[in-house]
Amino acid sequence: MSRKRRSFSAEFKAQVVLELISGKKSLMEASREYNIKDTVLSRWKQEFVGKASQVFEQPQEVQEKEARIAELERMVGKLTMQIELQKKVLSLANSLSRDNE
Repeated sequence: MSRKRRSFSAEFKAQVVLELISGKKSLMEASREYNIKDTVLSRWKQEFVGKASQVFEQPQEVQEKEARIAELERMVGKLTMQIELQKKVLSLANSLSRDNE
């Protein structure tokens, strides 16, 4: 018999990790209170701290990344249209060559 995995919202995880970081609760206290293994809480904390620098990412960097993504999406759209046009031309050429035979 397998146990169903519990899932926790990002807000809940952040709340628990902030309690750990602030010293409001120890790892073992939080583990007992929320009935979550200490290894899971440690992983949440490690992930939280590891991604903390993203909060301070400069808006310019974000704008540059978004602009690059938009540029790439436009290129993909243009290439898709070119491929579709080439398929139609090829199809038309094939049908004309069959008619001439």
